[in-house]
Amino acid sequence: MNVDPRVQASLLELAAVDTELTQIAHRRKNLPEQAEVEKLDAERISRKDAAVTVQIAMDDLDRDIKKLEGEVDAVRQREDRDKKLLESGTVAAKQMSELQHELGSLERRQGILEEELLEVMERREASETDYNHAGAQLTQIDEELIDAGRRRDDAVADVDTAEKRAAGRRSELAGTFPEDLLAMYEKQRALSGRGAALLQARRCGACRIELDRGEISRIAASPADQLVRCSECNAILVRTKESGV
Repeated sequence: MNVDPRVQASLLELAAVDTELTQIAHRRKNLPEQAEVEKLDAERISRKDAAVTVQIAMDDLDRDIKKLEGEVDAVRQREDRDKKLLESGTVAAKQMSELQHELGSLERRQGILEEELLEVMERREASETDYNHAGAQLTQIDEELIDAGRRRDDAVADVDTAEKRAAGRRSELAGTFPEDLLAMYEKQRALSGRGAALLQARRCGACRIELDRGEISRIAASPADQLVRCSECNAILVRTKESGV
């Protein structure tokens, strides 16, 4: 294929724009700002789960406290009833002895229950401290997540702007090439990622391989408007004064 050397040279600009678009796509896919958002989001889920776990523990302790308080109250009511019977003077001696024995048992039972209640209440207080701490951590991570999301959105907007500019320039350039040349370029770019490259100091700018003397002689002997391709990667080679041929 014969192509005006100036048109061939324009392929280098098209290749540069395509390289830029590839880099932009890579950046979009690997935004550190997005990775930070995902990291913080995972940490937020972890902290929220921790807070929920503590809340469940607190609910269980609240039920235990309510149960123990009910048992303590029942023992006290029983004690009050027995004491009133003793104070009434209407009970027989045998019943009085039984009431006194029961009061002793109730007193011991109350002491045990109150100790258990105190222990559970202390655990409840410790759990509440943990819950408040987890809540503070969750609030902090929420704030960090908002800031990270804002930075991510700014980064995405920058990528969008760069991509729109590069895509617009590519569209302008693509319209200046003959259809058969552009088709050849696009096919090669799809195969290897680079459709055209500069031949510089006997080295292909696409695959970076230095061409042998025989290949360089062949290229040097080709007319300036003849399209030449790399014998290694098949990219279109654009010759300039830097090519060394």
